[in-house]
Amino acid sequence: MAASRNLTWHQAAVSKKQRAALNKHKAALVWFTGLSGAGKSTIAQHLDARLFAAGIHSYVLDGDNVRHGLNADLGFSAADRRENIRRVGQVAKLFVDAGFIVSAAFISPFRGDRDIIRNLFGPDEFFEIQVKCSLEECQARDPKGLYQKALKGEISEFTGISSPYEPPLQPELVLDTNTLSVEPAVEKILKLLIAREIIPSRNF
Repeated sequence: MAASRNLTWHQAAVSKKQRAALNKHKAALVWFTGLSGAGKSTIAQHLDARLFAAGIHSYVLDGDNVRHGLNADLGFSAADRRENIRRVGQVAKLFVDAGFIVSAAFISPFRGDRDIIRNLFGPDEFFEIQVKCSLEECQARDPKGLYQKALKGEISEFTGISSPYEPPLQPELVLDTNTLSVEPAVEKILKLLIAREIIPSRNF
């Protein structure tokens, strides 16, 4: 189906600057990328809990949760993965426009797709966090049993096994979860957001 050309973008009556003044913090997208089992969702959820406890408007977009609804029609081919990330980027942009700090936890294996998302946002609105973990450690954890299935050939196009992962070239932060536990990882992200003046230090 061809995209409609009869569309007009309507400017919001309330600006992001006005929302930031009311919320007492800026909005941003914290994009977690890494192999399955690296710890993306766990860190994102713990970060969200810390932000919420401090009175920050925040939300988590999780890869599995999004595929239950918004992206339920997509598979795991390269084209479908790109569309999955494209849609998530657009949803995250709406959340940021609404004044939220959004944590997005997606394998997002392709560097070009992540760069497209980055380009949707202004300066200091997009923070790419590489959750770095060795393939061997991710396979040892394998919380969903996905690596075992992929190695048996039951899952095709599986990142790290039958499909490549392209790590970020210049991420805002690298969290090596081979040795770094959840709470210290969250502290590193909070320090980054404070240093970039997204959230006030007094809340933490």
